[in-house]
Amino acid sequence: MRVGFTYDLRDDYLKAGYSLEETAEFDSVNTVESIEGALLGLGHQVERIGNIKALAARLAEGRRWDLVFNICEGMHGIGREAQVPALLEAYDIPCTFSDAVVMAMTLHKGLTKHVVRAHGVPTPDFAVVAKAEEAEKIDLPFPLFVKPVAEGTGKGVGGKSRVSSRAELVEGCRDIIATFRQPAIVETFLPGREFTVGLVGEGAEARSIGALEVGFLGTAESTNYGLLNKEECETRITYTLVRDATARAAEDLAVRAWQVLNCRDAGRIDLRCDAEGNPSFIEVNPLAGLNPLHSDLPILATQAGIPYQELIGLIVRSASRRVGGRA
Repeated sequence: MRVGFTYDLRDDYLKAGYSLEETAEFDSVNTVESIEGALLGLGHQVERIGNIKALAARLAEGRRWDLVFNICEGMHGIGREAQVPALLEAYDIPCTFSDAVVMAMTLHKGLTKHVVRAHGVPTPDFAVVAKAEEAEKIDLPFPLFVKPVAEGTGKGVGGKSRVSSRAELVEGCRDIIATFRQPAIVETFLPGREFTVGLVGEGAEARSIGALEVGFLGTAESTNYGLLNKEECETRITYTLVRDATARAAEDLAVRAWQVLNCRDAGRIDLRCDAEGNPSFIEVNPLAGLNPLHSDLPILATQAGIPYQELIGLIVRSASRRVGGRA
């Protein structure tokens, strides 16, 4: 197939003056080269495009592709992950991963939790706080967990995310709202094991490829899977593929949530257990990182016996079914 390749290169945004935190979700040259190499190894023709502005220019020039392999996170707005899929939908060009509706909804953690809860998927009680003073009225038992409502890669999550008093809650919400210019989401803190489950496919064909348990070394900033721990995961975090009864329950729950949310092709769902050991949905990442050595999904796939090129092949095969092509 003729595959266009859209991505946000972190170096480009750093050169434009954006900060390390602002660009945390964007991709390295190594990631771009690794995906391109895997696609070429699978026999596809690849055209590097770049970010959404580069895509718009190529489309205006009349360029078209059988499929676009899209990993653009976007820079602005809660709908930023939906921007490239929406633009491609306007031109009737299929792309990998979830569509614009799903991408826009799932970046907002509050909306996502409303949807999964309505379908019987367990998730911690929560509240969305648009103004810090609203935190004074939250009627949830402490400890609570505070983070931005629409960020990924652990942005806004760290040692102060777990709060044990009203004063800490208000301060945490105020900091999130001021720093990220978006509401905070506050949820009941779950003290148990933490998993991320890798998923491939869509609908009835969706399946788990395994549950990775996240552990924290003594060098970890905190026992929260936040930005600093993720950025320096090699020295702060342990990842263990687990297959015990709790992990299998987490996988089953993740597949249910993936299907409820209509996610496609591949991604991750993060879960945490309560004090009784029961897993609950925390959030979904329908546009998971694909660095072969640093990102959770490839790490999980490798431990599950799925080489990197095969993982990329699973993604492309899932997407190609929607256009009648063959991967």
